[in-house]
Amino acid sequence: MALADEKPHYTLLEDAQGLLIASAQAALGVHLLRAAGLISSGTAGTALIIAYLSGWSFALVFFTINIPFYAFAWAARGPAFCLKSLATVTLMSLMTAALDPLLLIEHIHPAASAVLFGVAAGVGLLGLFRHTASLGGVSIIALILQDRYGFRAGWTQLIHDAVLFTVAAFVLPLSAVGWSLLGAVILNLVVAFNHRRDWYVVT
Repeated sequence: MALADEKPHYTLLEDAQGLLIASAQAALGVHLLRAAGLISSGTAGTALIIAYLSGWSFALVFFTINIPFYAFAWAARGPAFCLKSLATVTLMSLMTAALDPLLLIEHIHPAASAVLFGVAAGVGLLGLFRHTASLGGVSIIALILQDRYGFRAGWTQLIHDAVLFTVAAFVLPLSAVGWSLLGAVILNLVVAFNHRRDWYVVT
């Protein structure tokens, strides 16, 4: 049995299926948000705001704004984490683009959108963290701070999101910002209460 503070070792196949499933969960959550005109937390939230205001593709914006963060990922956590994060950002970008014609949502209540996003994306992030990956951006910074200083990843994302939603209040309807905030809180609480190394015990 591995000690609780040891990192589990996965085969290439185990990593691949874990990252694929987690990316799909995150992509579905973002798709539900977009159907209600809401935004998410983290780097995806920034990408959604830019996409709404510019009319550009969310997938393209999300992929592009993550590029600078890979240097931090490589330097702080090594090439494996960096390459896995690049893979998951790419997967999520492709999946969100693919869902547009495949899953048409004519109406969804903003509350349902926010709650389902928070749960789906939160579990997706946990899966990515478990397989030593992230969805780029603030997730990378959050993991680095947790590793080096013990500052929980969920709290880092909450601080980032406070700034993000303050900006959003000036460019989006306040009702949309309020429902989006609910989704962000649920997501970050899922991560904050469940991303703990002392729970990661493998045999």
